[in-house]
Amino acid sequence: MQKMTIKDILTATGGTLLSGDENTVVTDVITNSREAGEGMLFIPIIGDKFDGHEFIKAAFDMGAAAALTQKETELFIGKTIVQVLDTRKALGDIAKYYKQIHNVPSVAVTGSVGKTTTKDMVASVLSQKYRTLKTQNNYNNDIGVPDTIFNLEKEHEAAVIEMGMNHFGEIEYLAEIGRPDIAVITNIGESHIANLGSQEGIFRAKMEITKLFGADNTLIVNGDDKFLSKTKGIGDYKVVYYGMENPENDVKVKNIMPNGQHGIKFTAVIPDGEYEVRVNVPGEHNVYNALAAVCAGLEMNIPMPDIVRGIENVELTSQRLDIEDYKGITIINDCYNASPDSVKAAVKVLCSENADRKIALLGDILEMGDYAEKAHYELGRLLTFL
Repeated sequence: MQKMTIKDILTATGGTLLSGDENTVVTDVITNSREAGEGMLFIPIIGDKFDGHEFIKAAFDMGAAAALTQKETELFIGKTIVQVLDTRKALGDIAKYYKQIHNVPSVAVTGSVGKTTTKDMVASVLSQKYRTLKTQNNYNNDIGVPDTIFNLEKEHEAAVIEMGMNHFGEIEYLAEIGRPDIAVITNIGESHIANLGSQEGIFRAKMEITKLFGADNTLIVNGDDKFLSKTKGIGDYKVVYYGMENPENDVKVKNIMPNGQHGIKFTAVIPDGEYEVRVNVPGEHNVYNALAAVCAGLEMNIPMPDIVRGIENVELTSQRLDIEDYKGITIINDCYNASPDSVKAAVKVLCSENADRKIALLGDILEMGDYAEKAHYELGRLLTFL
């Protein structure tokens, strides 16, 4: 993180200085008191089962220079405390302020399935030309997005920020903080459908990422998705479509050649020509993720040979179709999270393997509400016919 002062924090949050000096320098922002150290600003978050305000003293004892509070709190000699209305919102306000000061071209990635893998691929592509910051793991909520933004350093020339949600309004809030120039929506599935009511609701929630878009912004979407294929003309921003099926897609694909656990090859068809692309992770669904990265690279003026190299050399976040060998047994580890679409994709990869015996160890798919029984039944039918 590049240095800020408490004066900056006051400007960003509209807070009140309870103690200390507004010229105090902040070298990092944390929400976990156990990570506290010299120069850090501790922001205590109130959760369902914890209250970070209980650890303000602990953060100061570990060297934190300042803390926020939304409650009455003890004042500590030589320490700076700023009072705000809501510490969680203040975290977002500070990240938004920081991003505006240290702005770089940014790509936001969201979608029901594949957003973390797509984020990794987009970041690898952009890294061929720009020093690129990306979201670590899948820290994509109202805590994780600010944490990513605070990692913007002087050397960064681009950023790829993953944005997740399970309720209406969350993507809009994250987009307000991150202000992406380009947004990618991978698909509209059934994840979190219990909270959003229907796939139409999920579509509306994902499209919140464009609420601040104008003529200079670009939305990149899966043109084979029945909802996303109808986004052109909704706003005054540019829309780019990719996919395998829709003939109106801007970036198309042909000659898909699976190579088992070693990955998959295909030919990407773009307006300027055709290019062979190799993805070193299995599954036809990763063709979609790679095509999204192709589109983002083209929008960021990266030559196609460099885009191809970035996709081939991508380092994926762990537990996304990791292939592991253990005493002659091949294990496909895709257990980070589960949705109907992600389980279907993983099972198809398993079925494509040339092996005498195949075992699928599956867990529950959560946050499905009234759709849970139907979703699990359909997965059972799929397993019967594969």
